[in-house]
Amino acid sequence: MKTIPRFFLLLVVVACFVMCAFVTSFAGGDDWRAIDPAELASKTPVVEKDADAEAIFWEVRIDDSQPNEISMKNYIRIKVFTERGKELQSRVDLTYLGSARIKDIAARVIKADGSILELKKEDVFDRTIVKASGLKYKAKSFALPGVEPGSIIEYRWQHVYPGGSANRMRLQFQREIPVQQVTYYLKPFRGMHYNSFHMEEARFIKDNDNFYKLTKTNMPAYREEPRMPPEDEVRAWVFLFYSEETKVDAEKYWKEFGRKYFELSKDEMKVNDEVKSAVTGIIGSAATPQEKLELIYDFCRTKIRNISRDATGLSEDEKKKIRGSKLPADTLKHGAGTGGQIDMLFAALAKAAGFEARPAVSGNRDDFFFSPVIANGYLLASSCIAVQVGEEWKFFSPAETYTAFGMLGWPEEGQDALITDSKDPAWVRTPLSPPEKSLEKRSGKFRLLEDGTLEGDVRIEYTGHLGFDKKAYNAEDSPVQREETVRNLVKARMSTAELSDIKIENVNDPLKPFAYVYHVRVVGYAQRTGKRLFLQPGFFTHGIGPLFSANERQNQVYFHYPWSEQEHTTIDLPAGFSLDSPDVPAPITPAMTQNLCEQKIKMAVTTDGHTLIYDRSFFFGGGGSILFPVRSYPALKQLFDLINKNNNHTITLKQGAATASN
Repeated sequence: MKTIPRFFLLLVVVACFVMCAFVTSFAGGDDWRAIDPAELASKTPVVEKDADAEAIFWEVRIDDSQPNEISMKNYIRIKVFTERGKELQSRVDLTYLGSARIKDIAARVIKADGSILELKKEDVFDRTIVKASGLKYKAKSFALPGVEPGSIIEYRWQHVYPGGSANRMRLQFQREIPVQQVTYYLKPFRGMHYNSFHMEEARFIKDNDNFYKLTKTNMPAYREEPRMPPEDEVRAWVFLFYSEETKVDAEKYWKEFGRKYFELSKDEMKVNDEVKSAVTGIIGSAATPQEKLELIYDFCRTKIRNISRDATGLSEDEKKKIRGSKLPADTLKHGAGTGGQIDMLFAALAKAAGFEARPAVSGNRDDFFFSPVIANGYLLASSCIAVQVGEEWKFFSPAETYTAFGMLGWPEEGQDALITDSKDPAWVRTPLSPPEKSLEKRSGKFRLLEDGTLEGDVRIEYTGHLGFDKKAYNAEDSPVQREETVRNLVKARMSTAELSDIKIENVNDPLKPFAYVYHVRVVGYAQRTGKRLFLQPGFFTHGIGPLFSANERQNQVYFHYPWSEQEHTTIDLPAGFSLDSPDVPAPITPAMTQNLCEQKIKMAVTTDGHTLIYDRSFFFGGGGSILFPVRSYPALKQLFDLINKNNNHTITLKQGAATASN
């Protein structure tokens, strides 16, 4: 169960980001402010000397004084310095989600000579944007006319959120460009409190018209890097919330929070005769605690439909009735429930089987790295069920349908979890699944032609967190869209690849591994030069560049979870060709990397000399190491450069040469 389900959590985070990071608010009225001649004449940035563009000001006016709606007036002014800045700032996407609306869009460009070009209303259009995370956003988009280096661009608009609230809103203070001055104005609905993150202490000061004002100056740009922590672990931001409490002792706060949470949820995992009868049939003759819990866990995620997902086939009226259910027995009867109801049914069944079970709440490291030092229950973004097995607490969330038994979703692993209780709540660290739990298993059977064309059959299976990610990404797509996804994945590495007989298996099966199966033909896979063919035997890593290309790093390096890879490939060689002085990359051993990583590559030729056999094994994240400081970046880059070099190892086949093997 998620107190805020993972997808909804992202919506909340993104909604606040949209409201705050992509918007800027007009401090008053609907007129453009006068342009300072010094701004128009400026030739160099103020905050960062090499910036291509810089925001002169970025303002957000948030009116939360009405109980059923929140509005945000936005205003930003940007100075463009370079051609690259022109390209990046000329196109604007005002993104939004759900029932939010964007209105009152206005934009203009002030050229260096003082002439002004206004955006026409008919030049604003609607479109859908797919972010790198896979989430889809609606957007009001427009291209600003006549932007050039030396220009000032500015635009304003209003976001309206029916039923919205500033409670639990995140105010971002960094953009993709530097900002000279960031100002938020807020008219709260009731008692306002806030926590600041990754910035010096923030302080709202009472301003005019019952607004509170918070200003920060000279904010550096936020820059994305590969494999970096979540945005809110890097950006400067303020978390708003409404509360009547003042100063709080963290230890007392969490004790009281854990007790109240338990009391509020204890009826939701109530054991009655229906639950007792059900668990008897579920566990059957299972003897060990693990066997019993695994049967209960798999029952909850295979026999109980999660109505939080779209593909249930239930009508809205049916879903509404199910949401109103209060007891685990009701979830059993319906054979369906929300994510929270499914987790609570698991807790009730576990209790009926003789286990101690408690609701637990935790941070979500896909959001930011939570610490109990901050006494704020709003920041606990995830929840699960803790079950005592012997002296240990084990954690489960069958609401995460695609998460294997013994694992949590990766954002909840390696987190401080508060196990709630009527008397003594306690913080316990959730375990991080080892690399072998998340496996990408690849196999290929190919034949190589004399002209370098490679053709054959492929199967790739994904388990653990890798499988979860694949299933979640593909679950709502049509068969055609799924096929297009796998085609794009392969063609991104090998542009001449042609795929056929594509099968995507077990997309919605909670128990079986997600799998891609296809036939592939790649013209020019091996390079022919005279009597030689230069062949990369690692088909599955062919065309993949270095993981890290930059020589320097600003942010920590962050991998979501440990993982492993296994490959077994056979390649039938063209008649008359054999290996010419073959070599194999040296292994990368756990001893060399302090158990962080391992890579082994083996190659051999069958006794008849006709078939090359290639095997590769790899893991990363041994010992739970997934977060690395900036100072370790050179060594980490060097390691992955070596991994990439070994993966792209090339051997030579010679026509008429003697057979050799390793």
